[in-house]
Amino acid sequence: MNALRISAPGPGLSVQDLGRPGHLSQGLSRGGAADRLALVEAAVLLNLPAPVAAIEMALMGARFQVDAPTRIALTGAEMSAQLNDAPLIWNASHLIRPGDTLVIGPARAGCYGYLTPAGGIATPQIMGSRATHFAAGIGGALSDGDCLPLGDDPAPDAAPQRLSPDDRLSGGTLRIMPGPQTDLFTDETRARFYATPFTRGTTGNRQGVRLDHDGAPFDHQAQSLASDLIVPGDVQMTGDGIPYVLMAECQTMGGYPRIGSVIPADLPRLAQATPGTKLRFAPVTVEEAQTATLSQKAERQAISTRLTPMIRDPHDIADLLSYQLISGATRGDDL
Repeated sequence: MNALRISAPGPGLSVQDLGRPGHLSQGLSRGGAADRLALVEAAVLLNLPAPVAAIEMALMGARFQVDAPTRIALTGAEMSAQLNDAPLIWNASHLIRPGDTLVIGPARAGCYGYLTPAGGIATPQIMGSRATHFAAGIGGALSDGDCLPLGDDPAPDAAPQRLSPDDRLSGGTLRIMPGPQTDLFTDETRARFYATPFTRGTTGNRQGVRLDHDGAPFDHQAQSLASDLIVPGDVQMTGDGIPYVLMAECQTMGGYPRIGSVIPADLPRLAQATPGTKLRFAPVTVEEAQTATLSQKAERQAISTRLTPMIRDPHDIADLLSYQLISGATRGDDL
């Protein structure tokens, strides 16, 4: 069976897929990839019917080798990548052969990069998913010397592709819809929240991200609030008036009031924001949020429009002379 061998990994490597929906009643949040869109992009690059389990790399990658020819897709945060000392294009698919060494270095932009093998990571499923869930103790960080089983690549000879993704690595505006506790904040407080420029704080992980801002803390009218169901995207306001946005591995219950919830379509932008990245919030209605949420089919179709074949530079083809560059032969007098 094909395997992915890992050496010299950074501290934040883990196996991730789209997570475990449907277990909130058991106290388990969905988890899964911090940037779910990156897995969908990888599936499109590899022409797969659905996203598969991948390697999530937080800020730093590792060295990788395979036992059989395998296509991979590199998506998410842009990281330095080299195959046998030759640079690789990010947001593209590539073929890795036995004996090759893929080296992925630090992120140049964004937080979470993804290496997706075309056959997917084939570790055993737990509650219907292969995703590591650090907060729940399911799986753990990948270590030097780990060897992960891979599924078979359905089309190892397929031509490489590249993708021009929408920019989600440089912060910007996040749409936020109202929630059950939005009215606990006065009109003035909500208006100030939407007008305030924030930066992504240094405090943050797969559970949540702190938002820093200049000026006074934000007030709310909650004196005593019972713990309530919370989900990724919810913007909690702590007792000292500092907002935190909940992420993939957030807890399932919380008692801090929530001024609203970042819509799912914009969570990848927040996940990829590095400390100091500038962020703002814009209010939308629930109906507008629903309109912005694409079906998986529509999302894949939108990504496919930005897909192009990879064209190699002849200067970078070391074995160029071994290729048959002439499509046919002629005597000359038959033309």
